Amino acid sequence: MTMTPEENGETGEGTVLAPDALAPTAALFRGLSDPTRLAILHHLTFGEHRVRDLTDHLGLAQSTISAHLSCLRDCGLVTSRPRGRASLFSLTSAPELLDVLTAAKRLLHSTGDAPALCPNYGVDAPTRPAPPTSPDTERPT
Repeated sequence: MTMTPEENGETGEGTVLAPDALAPTAALFRGLSDPTRLAILHHLTFGEHRVRDLTDHLGLAQSTISAHLSCLRDCGLVTSRPRGRASLFSLTSAPELLDVLTAAKRLLHSTGDAPALCPNYGVDAPTRPAPPTSPDTERPT
């Protein structure tokens, strides 16, 4: 998945984007940062699902699935439509989402799954990473 500078929001070679310009991208990755949300998205790549279907497939509580679907809907990644008394959930942009997830798998493979070992965000990391320290600031002990 190669993007041109224009598709990335850049204006040309050597252009450095300000952090504010990258905030929407960071928000997208925060929306994708939970394993349960990724599992839900994976199930939705096969088609529409009801909350009940997802609870059966993932073995999680209805309230947990609903909360994650709400987050994914707020992020614009899923949509729903009524069907009787239930709602059917589906991906809003399946091809693009699949491209991102496939690229993530390739990146993990090329790094030897190094992100899983990251002390701040890896699988054994604390829930909230410690904020980075500057050379002028001492980290509390």
